[in-house]
Amino acid sequence: MSAYVIFDVDISSPARYQEFMSGVKPALEQAGARYLARGGAHKVYEGDWEPRRIVLLEFPSLAAWEAFYHGPVYQGLKGIRDECSSARLVSVVGLD
Repeated sequence: MSAYVIFDVDISSPARYQEFMSGVKPALEQAGARYLARGGAHKVYEGDWEPRRIVLLEFPSLAAWEAFYHGPVYQGLKGIRDECSSARLVSVVGLD
């Protein structure tokens, strides 16, 4: 089953974040993931959530997501991401 990962990101250094993006995009491709949404307009209809920048990714499976997230490539890139942004993220398994 596909897994979906939702990031709510607050970017403090856009230039440094671009360094992260230049490394993470090919790494995501290699992991079989694809962007479904990245920083587009969003609107809250209920609740008190105030998302900043939303990124929605699709992975082939939860195992693929977890292997990517915990793997050495992303963990190295995550250090860059943590320097220039803060994020909330959650994964959810699809209905395939």
